[in-house]
Amino acid sequence: MAILSVNLIAISQTQKTSITGKVIDADSKKPLAAATVYANNQILVADDQGNFKLSKIAKETLSIKASSVGYSDAEQKIGPSEKTASIIISLKSLDLFLQPLEVKSIRANAAAPFAQTNISAHELAKNNIGQDLPVLLNQTPSIYISSDAGNGVGYTYMHIRGSDASRINVTLNGIPYNDAEEMGTYFVDLPDFTSSVGSIQIQRGVGTSSNGAGAFGATINLSTNEFHEKAYTELNNSVGSFNTWKNTLKFGSGLLGGHFTIDGRLSSITSDGYIDRAFSNLKSMAWSVAYIGKTNSLRFNLFMGKEKTYQAWYGIDSTQLQTDRTYNPAGTQKPGTPYSNETDNYWQNHYQLFYNQSINKFWNFNTAFFLTFGKGYYEEYVAQQALSDYNLPVVGNDTSDLIRDRWLKNYFFGQVLSLQYKKNNDELTIGGGWNNYDGSHFGNVIWTAVEPVNNFQYYKYPALKTDANIYVKWQHQFSPQWQSFADVQYRYVKHVMDGFEGSPTLDISRNFSFFNPKAGITYHKNGFQAYASYAVGNKEPNRDDFQASLASQPKAETLHDIELGIEKKTSLYHFNINAYGMFYKNQLVLTGKINDVGTYTRINTPNSYRTGIELEGGYVFSKWFNVTANLTLSQNKIKAFTEFIDNWDTGGQDSVQHNNTDISFSPNLIGGAGIHFLPVKNLELSLFSKYVGKQYLDNTQNAARSLKGFFTEDFRAVYTIKNLVFKEWTLIGQANNIFNNLYVANGWTYAYTSGGELNTQNGFFPMAGTNFMFAVNIKL
Repeated sequence: MAILSVNLIAISQTQKTSITGKVIDADSKKPLAAATVYANNQILVADDQGNFKLSKIAKETLSIKASSVGYSDAEQKIGPSEKTASIIISLKSLDLFLQPLEVKSIRANAAAPFAQTNISAHELAKNNIGQDLPVLLNQTPSIYISSDAGNGVGYTYMHIRGSDASRINVTLNGIPYNDAEEMGTYFVDLPDFTSSVGSIQIQRGVGTSSNGAGAFGATINLSTNEFHEKAYTELNNSVGSFNTWKNTLKFGSGLLGGHFTIDGRLSSITSDGYIDRAFSNLKSMAWSVAYIGKTNSLRFNLFMGKEKTYQAWYGIDSTQLQTDRTYNPAGTQKPGTPYSNETDNYWQNHYQLFYNQSINKFWNFNTAFFLTFGKGYYEEYVAQQALSDYNLPVVGNDTSDLIRDRWLKNYFFGQVLSLQYKKNNDELTIGGGWNNYDGSHFGNVIWTAVEPVNNFQYYKYPALKTDANIYVKWQHQFSPQWQSFADVQYRYVKHVMDGFEGSPTLDISRNFSFFNPKAGITYHKNGFQAYASYAVGNKEPNRDDFQASLASQPKAETLHDIELGIEKKTSLYHFNINAYGMFYKNQLVLTGKINDVGTYTRINTPNSYRTGIELEGGYVFSKWFNVTANLTLSQNKIKAFTEFIDNWDTGGQDSVQHNNTDISFSPNLIGGAGIHFLPVKNLELSLFSKYVGKQYLDNTQNAARSLKGFFTEDFRAVYTIKNLVFKEWTLIGQANNIFNNLYVANGWTYAYTSGGELNTQNGFFPMAGTNFMFAVNIKL
């Protein structure tokens, strides 16, 4: 891999000298591929031979530090008179087995023929000042975000290449995180998890084989199993608009007795939200204990999260958007003031146990066992309900106001494992996993206006899901320039669901078998790389899709993904051009049709596609100025489908045929840019721009059911102070949406015929105008 400029922090343009270097093992003298090199504010990654190059070196004394997994860091200082010399940095081995194999087995390496973005903990720390993980990923290619509360705290959502969270595979240290039934991801259930993350990889498209639900838009791999050789303590505190507070304590023991480490985190995030009453009260903790030997390692992780948020998921109409855009209809069915406890409440605990073993110099093995336990409910005050619908005794009038809690309680457990072989020009990974989901959906009435009740259970619907997969990945180096990639996966899924709300007698038992092949080839030379790949992904329907009679059950979806890319990376600039074609068979989409059990569910459409081009690049102009940018241009189409519109006059539905229409929530243009200034040492000023084009709220490409494109700009200042009372202070100030653009990033639509006329009702989720966050992060 050629030298990769990670954050493009500039080096002086005034002096055209350069430094070449090599990172080697101090004992064997062998090069250390992909070692990380820090030069003042610049971060580089050495190539396969351990080589790196620094161009446009500043006049002042330069400090160069190198690190690599399994080695102690080393630092070398170079004075102005040495600016043309070649240097060698030797790293001494810790003689410990430190590779996180559970992540390495599913991530794409730099030469893999897939579109990918890698984000380091260093970059995450600059943005991690209180908002949820999707907000931190907003400047990566092809992504756009939205937030119920309007300020990125609480429930936040993301789309990648137009695909929502139910089509984005997320793993925590290689372990599935997506909800097993809905397949979405709710980062609010693990508040401030980013503070424990050491690195993130985003694979766009089908990507490589992974554990968990099939990826139909992207895969996000989060890793926390990082090794800290030295003890540390950090205090991270933020405050901002809408009474937003974040307080985080992180600590670690460093290496104890040559083999043991302990790491921990405690976090609290609170916010009133931009939308009325859309408060968030989020707590979390993380513990990790590890034994690390010469040829093996054992690690136990515990992540615990608790969230309480006031509901803000209904949206507002167009009139309210113009006159009272922070209005929240949640809780307003209660007479007088809104119901104070119209809240969502959820607790989630993750238990992870990893074992890694080096069998010999060619073979490595890892396995992990996990248990995720979650339970929670959302509470609602609902007016004038028919008591008979809740199986409650009727005394006089059948209708009454009542308060109900709708619960979800589940256990998700299983195992992942992989066997890895690497010798000469071949790297082989054999892996897989299994998991079981045991969940229960139930509802309780806790109060009525006419009769006292005590948690009267009015429904209970259990569900089981089994998921197992096995895969084989093989990478072969034909020559110094050419590398092939092959990947085959078999996946088996079984759903058992005993009833649904509104369809209590509907029992479903469905199973699916998927074969997912992938293949590609990569050419790289002198910092230039080109690749091509073809991949197949298959995905089972979500829980709600099954809520149809046995005669009209949904089919699984299939995706054929073609990726073509070229990229060039040097210490001064980088660019990447990736073209993709994602062709779907039987993609499930909403059409407005009411199925045969009386509910609106998604319907299989025979043919649809997403095609586009992703452009990404950056350039270092001088020591004090550099830029980064990305742009996605795409077409996202359903070739043909039938829309169904409720007819209030007849009580039935009217049908309308559509051809070649845009897929909902899929902007044809998404762009981002960053301009970075470094006026003095340790100060970085950045201006971030984001543009998201027009998007449609349904699949009809009707302008009356759309969201306007929007453009936002954020400003961030980061200043670092070292060795003043504490080891390091980092002061961060951020102004979001500095031009106060009153935009909408998410919504819904409903069309109906009444009085012989077609009517459209839209709902909008407004985002906050100008708002601020300030942080003080201290390393003791």
